[in-house]
Amino acid sequence: MIPSLRRKFNEEFTEARHAQFLALLEQRTGGPPQFQHNQTPCFFDPALIEKMERYGKEMVETLLGDPQYRKASDTAIPPEYNVPREDAVPLFIQVDFGLDQNREPKLVEIQGFPSLYAYQPVLAECYRDAYGIDLPYLPGGLTLDEYHGLLRQAIVGDHDPENVVLMEIDPWHQKTLADFRLTEQICGIKTADITHITKQGRRLFHDGVPIRRIYNRAIVDELQRRQIALRFDFRDDLDVEWAGHPNWFFRLSKFSLPYMKHPAVPQTRFLDELDRVDNTENVVLKPLFSFAGLGVVVGPSPQQIEAARGHDYIVQDRVNFTPVIETPHGPDRVEVRVMYLWLDTLRAVNTVVRTGRGSQMGVDHNRNMSWVGASAAFLSSSSSLLQGK
Repeated sequence: MIPSLRRKFNEEFTEARHAQFLALLEQRTGGPPQFQHNQTPCFFDPALIEKMERYGKEMVETLLGDPQYRKASDTAIPPEYNVPREDAVPLFIQVDFGLDQNREPKLVEIQGFPSLYAYQPVLAECYRDAYGIDLPYLPGGLTLDEYHGLLRQAIVGDHDPENVVLMEIDPWHQKTLADFRLTEQICGIKTADITHITKQGRRLFHDGVPIRRIYNRAIVDELQRRQIALRFDFRDDLDVEWAGHPNWFFRLSKFSLPYMKHPAVPQTRFLDELDRVDNTENVVLKPLFSFAGLGVVVGPSPQQIEAARGHDYIVQDRVNFTPVIETPHGPDRVEVRVMYLWLDTLRAVNTVVRTGRGSQMGVDHNRNMSWVGASAAFLSSSSSLLQGK
């Protein structure tokens, strides 16, 4: 996005530097990467990232101030996963943007659920050290120490870290295991398999230690698909705090998109409210509560539209995102996830970047390609701040 920085990076790129990047990533995260990483970071003008941050904040604050949405979103929470004592606002918010033909941000998805908060700064630092990049990557002038302080506040709160767990389904076999390990290091907490958590009265325990607060990374969709049996019920009135509260996974989700009225939001409708869908090649079909792009169909056939009826889908106008990252294999499209924490105020604290040349950003849509995958955003409006090594 910054032409001078892009040209300089591409000209000076070597496979040896890329190998060093991957070695640093493995060393600092405790294991080899479990998903594809782009050879290159991305360089953005801070004004563009700030626009995305502002748009996301406007969307969320307007949405949560809409009584119609708040009432309607009650129906988005499955009764068997309706957790008591819901927080007034989501603690973690992710807002994903692509860039249209005018390089204007357009909303892809929104989620009231944590992302790679611990992993992403390490990824950026590995790019920085391997390629000699002297640019900031945290928004708003945040330092890394300040960022870690905010993250500990969000996850641990006022509790002893011994009584806080990161809860996931079979965490040791998740692609995001590196993020769990790094969260443990930053926050001093343990990662717990959800099936190993036990209940006594209103209390939850892990390895005999009482749990006061849960950093929830377990996805209901995966619990249901794998038919996982638990030793507690999400509906129980438990003596535990949630970071963040599970109900926001449903409330702030694809379910929210039809209620959003913002220039950056493509028109979105609930499928079952439409008698017919014309020009299906110009829409995207999305299941409401799947994660990581599962079930999303770009330009569905009429048969796929009809098969989805009655199964909680939305239909979103398709935006043709513009390839903007020049690589030796052709230009990449880019998707920027703005990561927020809602502590005293709603604040953007980091970004996640994914790039691709396939129909979607997921690995399945970019197989056998180079210079695609996970990346990091460095911020600069200057002509060149890359330092050669």
